[in-house]
Amino acid sequence: MRHSSPGQAAAAVLALCMAAPVLAQKSTADGIAEYREMLQDGNPAELFEMKGEELWKQKRGPRKTSMEQCDLGKGPGVVKGAFVELPRYFADTGKVQDLESRLLTCMERLQGLDAQKIAATAFGKDEQKNMEGLVAWISSQSKGMKFNLPQGHAQERQMYEAGKRMFYMRGGPHDFACASCHGADGKRIRMQDLPNLTRNPGAAEGFGAWPAYRVSSGELWSMQRRLNDCFRQQRFPYPGYASDVTVALGVFMGVNGKGGTSTAPAIKR
Repeated sequence: MRHSSPGQAAAAVLALCMAAPVLAQKSTADGIAEYREMLQDGNPAELFEMKGEELWKQKRGPRKTSMEQCDLGKGPGVVKGAFVELPRYFADTGKVQDLESRLLTCMERLQGLDAQKIAATAFGKDEQKNMEGLVAWISSQSKGMKFNLPQGHAQERQMYEAGKRMFYMRGGPHDFACASCHGADGKRIRMQDLPNLTRNPGAAEGFGAWPAYRVSSGELWSMQRRLNDCFRQQRFPYPGYASDVTVALGVFMGVNGKGGTSTAPAIKR
């Protein structure tokens, strides 16, 4: 029978100790993934989806008109496949718009609602609650489809570059940037893996899961609300709702996630 030397035994113990944190990290990440998988079957986002579909067809606002003629980029009333191609340039506004900013345009032009008033409303209140339903339903109609944001128009390319600069811009009292948390592989916070939003698969997994139902708050968060929370954690001033800043960041993440699969509306902690 062969016996290990004291030096070999010590090396084995040291190797085991060094491996333990890696094993623990892996099991924690796997546990969170399993937790999300179990919740997915009963994702409360489905209730928001139902409300959103009703709102799309309901005649509302001063003009008593539905949203069924809203053009999300694939023609009036076409919803399927629109989400995975947003943000994109719209000739009728002369701007690159994401889902929320485009919905504001349609709500104002078709229904006569006040887009500025809705944009200034706090999340989870009044027309913002209706917006949550609309983004949940519209995103669900592209679930499982591949992201393919257009970059053919000059403004789309400009917004990508603006989003890239914003992503890497450091500032605030902690000298943070979006890239501080989401600019490299292997980063974690509070036991959760942070997706690398500069390339796939992280860009698609991060960008493609919002809107999402947040268990901790019991609310559905749109991408606009998620970005607001990122700015809060950076100790930056909140960006304006549906502003060029948030749209540009959406373009940057969405283009980086090209070819990835949309899972929105997902479920988060």
